[in-house]
Amino acid sequence: MLFPTHLLAAAVVGRASRLAPLWLVVGSALPDVLDKPLATLGLTSLFHSVGHSVLLLVVIVPLALSGRAGLSAAVGWALHLALDAVHVVVNGRPGDAVFLLWPAVMPSDPLALPPGSFFLYYLWSPAFFVEVALWLAAAALAVRYWRAGTASHGTEWL
Repeated sequence: MLFPTHLLAAAVVGRASRLAPLWLVVGSALPDVLDKPLATLGLTSLFHSVGHSVLLLVVIVPLALSGRAGLSAAVGWALHLALDAVHVVVNGRPGDAVFLLWPAVMPSDPLALPPGSFFLYYLWSPAFFVEVALWLAAAALAVRYWRAGTASHGTEWL
């Protein structure tokens, strides 16, 4: 999934739950904020590495137990990983979902494209259309909330 879609999905989950939307968005951003610079700088060979590994559960579980903000950030992180796993499966590369076990397991033929090249590769793929559908559904929900007069006002984002 593209980075903005991770943020959108986290905001929608925050709107539909009692979790803190701001912290859901922060948690959802973390995997890419960690991994994209590491790969761009050549410190890892994959763009799904440290931040995208379920082995981070040793950090995420205590974070989730720390309170509402920590739980929200942890759920955002898990949502990001789930969306990326769905993305690779929908695009016909289910074997690439082993990125979730990095560094214990490495994909045999990873799609190691930098963000710009990935975007061009991603356009018109099956997951791209799933992503467009998510954006259209979110837009429809936003219009519905706006028309009903239930748009967010104030600090409920925290």
